[in-house]
Order: sequence, then C-alpha cells, then structure tokens
Amino acid sequence: MGDDEKMKNEALQIIGQQQNLPTLVVFDLDYTLWPFYCECCDEDEMPYLYPQASAIMFALKDKAISMAVASRSPTPDIAKSFLHTLGIHSLFVTQEIFSSWTHKTEHFQRIHATTGVPFSSMLFFDDEDRNIQTVSKMGVTSILVGNGVNLGALRQGLSEFSRKSASSSRR
Repeated sequence: MGDDEKMKNEALQIIGQQQNLPTLVVFDLDYTLWPFYCECCDEDEMPYLYPQASAIMFALKDKAISMAVASRSPTPDIAKSFLHTLGIHSLFVTQEIFSSWTHKTEHFQRIHATTGVPFSSMLFFDDEDRNIQTVSKMGVTSILVGNGVNLGALRQGLSEFSRKSASSSRR
C-alpha cells in the first residue's frame, strides 16, 4: 500500500469517527490545496498539491461528501487549468474562482445558490484569517490552515462541524 492510499485510509477513518458530517466541503486553492499563488505561475507549468490534499479529497468523494472551490485568484484561467492538469476538476460540484474584495462572501453566496446547501451544512478550509472570520459569520464552519490542508486540519474541521451540528440540533 502506497503513502497516498495510507493517507486516504487515515482520512476515511477520521471521517468515519464523526456523527455529523458536512454536506459540502469548500476549499480555497492558493496555500490551501497547493503551495503557491497560481497568478505567479504560467499556465504550462506543472502544478502540484500539498502532500495530503489529494488523499483527503478522494476520501471525501468516497464518502459521497460534495466539494467546491472558493478562490479569490485574479487568474481564474490558470487556476482552472491547474485543476484540469491535476485531474481533480471533476471532484468539485462548483468552482467559484474570481477576484473579489468581499473576503469570499460573494463566493459563498454563489456556492449556496448553485448547490442549495445551507451555510450551516458547509465546512471551509482557507489559509487567510480574514476569509475564515468573514465566512464563519455566515454560519459556515471555517478552519484556518497553516501549511495546506492536511489530516490534522480535516480532523479539526470535522470535529468542529460535528460539535456545532450536535449543539444546534439540541436547541
């Protein structure tokens, strides 16, 4: 069993330990799924993901948890090209990739309009605290990642989501 398969199995275990799971997991791109700003790259460069990102996304897919992208990249063409090159573009039910000063509130409004998923049923990973703060106020469970999305961030996010879901269902 390769490292990717081991990481995917570990991600599946983490997901399986939670009582309440999000309907939709939303990822930022730059410094969340991959360790660079795509606007600093050329479209023909070979992109790469953080080491545990792929395993996490494929584990979510196996558990039938939908995924989306929310990115404020000023170069959406490059970002979308990289998603295609990496072979992960089809994992996402929607990709909201556009420059914005709203700290992603507009992205999440569009994601909600496209998917119909309530904000309280979403889990979001991003590397910028201002986005985490703003999106959290919308009711989305939001997790700040320091070094890309990894198994620790997944565990934290799912635990926090499950805790919030359980407390809101007790009201």
